[in-house]
Amino acid sequence: MQHPTPSPRRKTVLVTGASSGIGEATARHLAAAGHHVVLGARRVDRLAGLVAELTAAGHSAEYAELDVTDAGSVNAFVTGALARHGRVDVLVNNAGVMALSPVASLRVDEWDRMIDVNLRGVLHGIAAVLPSMREARSGHIVTVASTAALRVDATAAVYCATKYAVRALSEGLRQENSDIRVTVVSPGFTRSELTLAGGDPEVQGAARAATDMIGLPASAVAEAVGYAIAQPDGVDVNEIVVRPTVQN
Repeated sequence: MQHPTPSPRRKTVLVTGASSGIGEATARHLAAAGHHVVLGARRVDRLAGLVAELTAAGHSAEYAELDVTDAGSVNAFVTGALARHGRVDVLVNNAGVMALSPVASLRVDEWDRMIDVNLRGVLHGIAAVLPSMREARSGHIVTVASTAALRVDATAAVYCATKYAVRALSEGLRQENSDIRVTVVSPGFTRSELTLAGGDPEVQGAARAATDMIGLPASAVAEAVGYAIAQPDGVDVNEIVVRPTVQN
């Protein structure tokens, strides 16, 4: 039985990429811990089903359509939450894509997509929440990176580049803000939909097979996010790496 991470108080938490995988698991975990979750993704049908399930269980949740590659969409997502709730306590930058292939394959459109979602999407989220958090002198920005932010593997060069970038961005943001907590959660192989779209079919298939064999449940990553959020004011968990024990 999964036990929600206890939290000192109810927070308003925005989660991007919440329609599946780590985002969905994070929404479930934080809602069960007593937080109000605002869920964003492009697949609003999935969000609607998830919110209906959470509210039927007595939790507090809502959703809005969100495309993290569109700054206007991200701003609307955040300003809507601010208008309804008066504050955004936590942003979980989770939306991401992974299209693995050798650089020589020159899948430039997929490179651009990874940059747009994995890096620009995180920047859009930070830009949307930072002014209100700085004004409140309180807030928490959590970004889901990857163990690909810690090492580079063949066929993952561009994906790793985006994850190294968000890790660097988060560290710079942390240094610039003494009142806002900044956390990077870097999962290893995790069961999600990351390997289902794009990339070289053979490479993506190998990654999918490895994930099926050793991958963490998405709930394990959600619990890491919950742990960071649940820390007392003044305690900033900057980095968490969570991977299957057997992953090298």
